[in-house]
Amino acid sequence: MSIPKPLVQLNQLFIVITVLIALLAAKWLLLLPFLVGVVTLATKRNPVIMAGKTLLRKPASSYQMEDRAQQLFNQWIATICVGVAFISFLMGYTFVGYVFSIMVILAAGVALMGYCIGCTIRYRYMMWKYKRKKYPA
Repeated sequence: MSIPKPLVQLNQLFIVITVLIALLAAKWLLLLPFLVGVVTLATKRNPVIMAGKTLLRKPASSYQMEDRAQQLFNQWIATICVGVAFISFLMGYTFVGYVFSIMVILAAGVALMGYCIGCTIRYRYMMWKYKRKKYPA
């Protein structure tokens, strides 16, 4: 199953904007992308993407599609990083909070420009697993 690229980009934009606003205004706003990520991972349905479906002007199948499994992998990474950032700010480790928040902003921002860091990580992981299985030590 696939997801139309504009909906994936909407989710990436949501992450960039909410994390950026959280850093500039109120750190508790990190809960918004974190909770969306938790709901997505628990239900396999992203609320931002589901809401964005109403904005599509053409049938979903007419858009370039993105791999659903890859998007869930990317959501895991983003949700973990936002969670670490939020907990770090909560515990007073502001430097760590900023580092993880900025990593999320950069990864989602670069993805909006066309390069998926999560895709590279997943590809390398899958190749490592394949080589390990094919050539056991």
